[in-house]
Amino acid sequence: MSRGPAEPVQPPPATMYLHPEAASAGGPSRDVLLVSAIITVSLSVTIVLCGICQWCQRKLGKRYKTSLETVGTPDSSRGRSEKKTIKLPAGGKAANTAPVTGQPPHDESDRKTEPHSSVSDLVNSLTSEMLMLSPGSEDDEGHDGISRENLGRIQFSVGYNFQESTLTVKIMKAQELPAKDFSGTSDPFVKIYLLPDKKHKLETKVKRKNLNPHWNETFLFEGFPYEKVVQRVLYLQVLDYDRFSRNDPIGEVSIPLNKVDLTQMQTFWKDLKPCSDGSGSRGELLLSLCYNPSANSIVVNIIKARNLKAMDIGGTSDPYVKVWLMYKDKRVEKKKTVVMKRCLNPVFNESFAFDIPTERLRETTIVITVMDKDRLSRNDVIGKIYLSWKSGPGEVKHWKDMIARPRQAVAQWHQLKA
Repeated sequence: MSRGPAEPVQPPPATMYLHPEAASAGGPSRDVLLVSAIITVSLSVTIVLCGICQWCQRKLGKRYKTSLETVGTPDSSRGRSEKKTIKLPAGGKAANTAPVTGQPPHDESDRKTEPHSSVSDLVNSLTSEMLMLSPGSEDDEGHDGISRENLGRIQFSVGYNFQESTLTVKIMKAQELPAKDFSGTSDPFVKIYLLPDKKHKLETKVKRKNLNPHWNETFLFEGFPYEKVVQRVLYLQVLDYDRFSRNDPIGEVSIPLNKVDLTQMQTFWKDLKPCSDGSGSRGELLLSLCYNPSANSIVVNIIKARNLKAMDIGGTSDPYVKVWLMYKDKRVEKKKTVVMKRCLNPVFNESFAFDIPTERLRETTIVITVMDKDRLSRNDVIGKIYLSWKSGPGEVKHWKDMIARPRQAVAQWHQLKA
């Protein structure tokens, strides 16, 4: 009987024993993981701190300076410099005004003054664009509609040429001007005076739909003895151009020339102040806004007014309020209150509802106009308020609060404007 090939004998399965210390040697220990976590958190904190340090702000300011300079300046002539001349004989009167072609401006002062504010300007512009996207984020501005409003600022330079007896004034640019038009923007220009002479003035060009205009225009007051120059006050008035009505004052700046070193061109940044022509004493209006996103509506409640400007001969007014709903510079709907006879502190308590789809909120403006009713002549405008997400600081705050608090009536006092 033959035997087949012997089957190989399988060794018994080996049993592997691993010492606990040897097991821990193959993977990270608890101490190593803890140290790694601490290093990761430290690096994250370092990165966050680096993002807000001054060095990074300077780098960001340089990086975004070029793009910020061109924001809101569609005028193709922004980079050009223009000269306008007033020749003043010995009597100090203006003989003629003629435009003279100038050389491109030197913006060395811009390079010196811009970087520190470039990052803040960028943040402000981004915040404005995101107002409708994140209505719940509120900034603590610490002021309401009756506090002092930011009217923007203006950059200009001034100097005197002793050989030619010529005073040179250069209007460079302005920033953060308030909106004066229905569209939430303005058409600004500048008037230049040498007070106390108000008869002779020079003006810049109008920059259409621009809250950060660049003019770069140079003005020459020729034949002006230095002894008379130092007796004058340089007065700049920024206005909003209106084709069909009176130009609206935005703000003013004045600087006595005897306090300026005129031996070389001096450049200034000055905050605009309310114009001293009485436009700031028109009274105040208390109103509330209530936004209902599900109904796509805004309810405007005209509550009361105080210290209204007297428009009648008897030292009083007959006020009423018109409320216009505007969409993309077009009038959509109008409502108005009753007339309150002979009253400078009227109480209205009238509400008006407007249908506004959510997608139209960005281009919507509510214009509030306080009027004085005249029976025998045309009704007078006492003052106006423009409410939108891109109006003045007080108006924007009210609009933003309305969006952030849906279905709640948000009340605020507003200063009436010309």
